[in-house]
Amino acid sequence: MTPSTHRASVTLPDETTAKRAVDALSEAFFEDEAAFAAFERPDGRWDVTVHFAAAPDQALLRELVGQAVGPDAAAAMAFDTIEAKDWVKASLEDLIPVPAGRFVVHGQHDRQRIPPNKLGIEIEAALAFGTGHHGTTRGCLLLLDHVLKSRQPRRVLDLGTGTGVLAIAAAKARHGRVLASDIDAPSVRVAEENAQLNVSGHLVDVIRATGFAAPQFATQGPFDLVLANILANPLRQLAGPMALHLAPAGRVILSGLLTHQAPSVIAAYRARGLVPLRHLRIDGWSSLLLRAVK
Repeated sequence: MTPSTHRASVTLPDETTAKRAVDALSEAFFEDEAAFAAFERPDGRWDVTVHFAAAPDQALLRELVGQAVGPDAAAAMAFDTIEAKDWVKASLEDLIPVPAGRFVVHGQHDRQRIPPNKLGIEIEAALAFGTGHHGTTRGCLLLLDHVLKSRQPRRVLDLGTGTGVLAIAAAKARHGRVLASDIDAPSVRVAEENAQLNVSGHLVDVIRATGFAAPQFATQGPFDLVLANILANPLRQLAGPMALHLAPAGRVILSGLLTHQAPSVIAAYRARGLVPLRHLRIDGWSSLLLRAVK
């Protein structure tokens, strides 16, 4: 049972303003006093939220935000209390099976409901990102299914694997090995556990790495297929290293970007010799399939 928490939130016009607000607030509280989150909305604005175990001083918070980004933002701050709840139980109740081409992502409670002609991928709510219910994960799975209808990529990489859902899907569909990486140690552990749960532990090699900075990328590449469900900015920054680690005519599936961010990501990869083949839009998010022209 998660105890009740107190929440302060405000919507700001852009990423720069949101970062100034978070910086100002985080300097005023110790790590164990508050938890901060900032997310971009589909309309380009940013939601900043702060969670407190104890009721915060609302006047102080408004003053800090006002000094950082202006009085209008301070006046627009909202405060509420999130009541105690068994969030794990609630999450599992909401996680209905998600079909995506030949794949169905499901929780343990739906294990017996998967059609025999589908590939079930069992993923529980966890610390890592990717239960299959987000538009980006579903978009990647649909594009993976599309690729596998005409190609059997031999060397596959899941960059920023999260729960490991994409790596597991690629391994089960191909009956072949997949290299999966994540910058986050808990995600690496979760992905390894999920691979074992899905009887794919012998096929999915999970490593902790930032970008392409690990020797396994050189020894196990170049890759015929790379899946990267991350965020727009890291995807743009990885365009160069991605191209260097691709096999001739290799495919890349990218997601984690809002639809309005897709053109800039496509441009970054075009500049590195990759051309777009498909563009899926699901719930305001984009998933891209690109091909190396060399």
